[in-house]
Amino acid sequence: MTVVAREAKFHIGQVVRHRFHPFRGVIFDVDPEFANTEEWWQAIPEDIRPRKDQPYYHLFAENTETTYIAYVSEQNLLPDETGHPVRHPLVAEHFAELSDGTYRRKAEHDTH
Repeated sequence: MTVVAREAKFHIGQVVRHRFHPFRGVIFDVDPEFANTEEWWQAIPEDIRPRKDQPYYHLFAENTETTYIAYVSEQNLLPDETGHPVRHPLVAEHFAELSDGTYRRKAEHDTH
């Protein structure tokens, strides 16, 4: 059986939101397919457990209470169309201004 790598639907710097859970975030890394632990994957209730054969995204995430790092399957993400900045403290370390729903990555020589 041949496995064809899927093109990621979302990109680094893009602001996205979870399809079902009340959080949003900025993508800072993409795995072409599931690359977390089996225990992590098994901890997701089976009826909502995403497939492994799709891109997974690392997010600087936020909800109404806190900020954190999230790991989310492509099938569970949607573009965030609010235009609001993400308040996660690591966003400013890795990205510059927000424009049209995407943060521009800081160049190596950019300073704070």
